[in-house]
Amino acid sequence: MSKRTADRLRRALYGTAMLMLLTTGAPAQTATAPAPAAAATAPAPAAAATAQPAAQTVKIGFLRSYERTLALSALDIPPADIGLAGATVAIADNNTTGSFMGQDFTLDVTTLAPGDDVTQPAQDMLASGIHYIVTDLSPEDTLTVADLAKAQNALVLNAGATDDRLRGEGCRANLLHTAPSRAMLTDGLAQYLMWKQWRNWALVEGDHENDRLFAAALKRSAKKFGGKIVAEKIFEDKGGARATDSGQALVQRQIPVFLQDLPEHDVLLVADESEVFGTYVPWRTWLPRPVAGTAGLVPGSWHPASEQWGGAQIQNRFQDVAGRRMESKDMQVWTAIRVIGEAASRTGSADPATIDAFIKGPDFTVAAFKGQRLTFRDWDWQLRQPVLLGTEASVVSASPQEGFLHRISELDTLGVDRPETACDMGE
Repeated sequence: MSKRTADRLRRALYGTAMLMLLTTGAPAQTATAPAPAAAATAPAPAAAATAQPAAQTVKIGFLRSYERTLALSALDIPPADIGLAGATVAIADNNTTGSFMGQDFTLDVTTLAPGDDVTQPAQDMLASGIHYIVTDLSPEDTLTVADLAKAQNALVLNAGATDDRLRGEGCRANLLHTAPSRAMLTDGLAQYLMWKQWRNWALVEGDHENDRLFAAALKRSAKKFGGKIVAEKIFEDKGGARATDSGQALVQRQIPVFLQDLPEHDVLLVADESEVFGTYVPWRTWLPRPVAGTAGLVPGSWHPASEQWGGAQIQNRFQDVAGRRMESKDMQVWTAIRVIGEAASRTGSADPATIDAFIKGPDFTVAAFKGQRLTFRDWDWQLRQPVLLGTEASVVSASPQEGFLHRISELDTLGVDRPETACDMGE
């Protein structure tokens, strides 16, 4: 068989598999009894010669950290299977396509508690022959895993950490990101506010490090798109039981008083990743103003209500597995595992070097129910993707917004562009 004929056959099989995946979803992983043989006869030599070869195996690891954290609203407590449910659906999707391509995808999951040492679990995965590790870890642990993987020429896909430094001064040549950066999230929000011509913003931020980082990203986005931050305030975390019986009444008095001295503004921005006060801000402001940021109108890579661009079918498959709607982190993990599956299918190979080269090459794209096929930026290995803006119940908009143009891709208006990057991978 010529190389051209083999390529055509592989593309035909891939197209058939993807059509089946898009129309029927991943099949349930159930055991079936073999059909009874019509007669016990010896196989003909020709039939024996055409027996299917053993499937090529692609091993994927998933390292995650989970703790049932407290939240101001019980609805905001992350489910125990956050991210993990996305991985479960993705590995089934990979194997749906893989069944046509002679490929088998396996998933090895390790769940840590915050503060656990990630070194040994990562080393164990690498020693078992796993070449791809998807992570939902702290920024520091993500870099630790990436550095351990580098010694084995393995690839790490960050599906959890949004810190911009992982794409900047802390970037790694073997570290790819399906989680959007904070800069991408706040740029998506800022574009929408500017499109609405709500140009004057007041900013309230928490006093924890991740709150400060989100606030810094908001200020960068304001400067980038022409928004004006007219005032800033810091909400100090003094502890206390705000969710007690008397807590609601106390908050109803405290929040308006805290905000009453803000100058005139169009939107109140909240930077409270630590879940100390942000949930209490909407509908309790001194002035009747919309709230956005980590509360109110919130930017994310996905939304439980998203059903556009074929999203209804991934939501249905996900709900069958998890019994709930898909969250942003589920989509980020799902996308990371699908990146590997897509590259393996497109190349028709389970060879890590071949798959890696294709993922990092100019022809790679992956579909993720966001209206366009997604690609990686070659200057920091961040996945280009739209940012969805949503309230508790609905998707309000998706950025990039109309009119925000870019000479290469409008998706590059979100986050750090090539001329701005501090990433030096030293490849």
